Amino acid sequence: MIDMNLKGKRAVVTGASLGIGEAAVKMLSDHGADVEFCARNTEAVEILSSYKSEGKVRGHLADMGNSEETNDFIERILVDGNVDILVNNVGASPSRNFLYMSDDDWKELHDLNLMSAVRCTRAFLPAMRESKWGRIIMVSSSAGKYPNAALIDYGATKAAMISISKSLARKYGRDGVLINSVLPGLIHTAMWERAATEIAEAVGSTMDEIIENNGKGVPVGRYGTANEVASLIIFLCSEAASYINGTSIEVDGGQSTHI
Repeated sequence: MIDMNLKGKRAVVTGASLGIGEAAVKMLSDHGADVEFCARNTEAVEILSSYKSEGKVRGHLADMGNSEETNDFIERILVDGNVDILVNNVGASPSRNFLYMSDDDWKELHDLNLMSAVRCTRAFLPAMRESKWGRIIMVSSSAGKYPNAALIDYGATKAAMISISKSLARKYGRDGVLINSVLPGLIHTAMWERAATEIAEAVGSTMDEIIENNGKGVPVGRYGTANEVASLIIFLCSEAASYINGTSIEVDGGQSTHI
C-alpha cells in the first residue's frame, strides 16, 4: 500500500491565499500534517485558517517580498518547533517588456519569488538535517525551463529555484532531506486569470475565451487545476516518494513534449 500519511509532520506553505498554495495547505492537512502558512491578504488568512481536517491549520499575515516580514514569519514558526515539510510556493508572474523593466522591478520580483525561498530553506533545513527527515518542495514553473520573453524576469527566478533545489538535493540527500521542484504549466488559478484578462483587454476578447483557446494548445485539451499540482506536492512529501530527490517534475498536461 502506498504510504501518503503525513500525521505527526509539521508543514509550512508560503503564498497560500489562493490557487496552488491554498490547495497544498488543504491537502497537507487532509493527509494529517499540521500546517502553517502565510499570505498577504487578511481575509484569505482568516478563511483558510478555519479549514478543518485531519491536521491543524494556522495562518500568518506576511509579505514574503519583504525581508523583515519574511524573517518575522520564520521566527514565529520556529518559536513553536521545527519544520518537517517546506513548500516554497509564493510568487508573482507579471508580464512586461524587458526594455522597460527597471532595476527595482527586477529586485522586487527576485525578493518575492526567489529570496523568500532561500530565506525559508536556510532557516528550516538545519533541523531537518538533524532529525534525518525533511521534504522541501520548490514550486517553480515551466517558464523556468522553457524561456519566454514575456515572462523573462519570472522565468529567471523560477530557473534559479530549480538550480538551487538540485544543488541542495545533491548535498543534503544523505541527511534524509529530499528536495524537489514542481513545474506547473497552464494552471487555472487567479494568477492566470489576471494574465488572461490583460491579454483579453489588449486583443478585444474575454478572459474565458483566452483561457479556453490557450487550453486547446495543451495535449490534454485544457488548463490544469490547483488540486492536480497539489496532489504531486503531497506525493513528494510522503514516504511513497522516499527515493525521489533532485527532480524537476512538470505538471503541464504534456505541453512540454511539444516544446
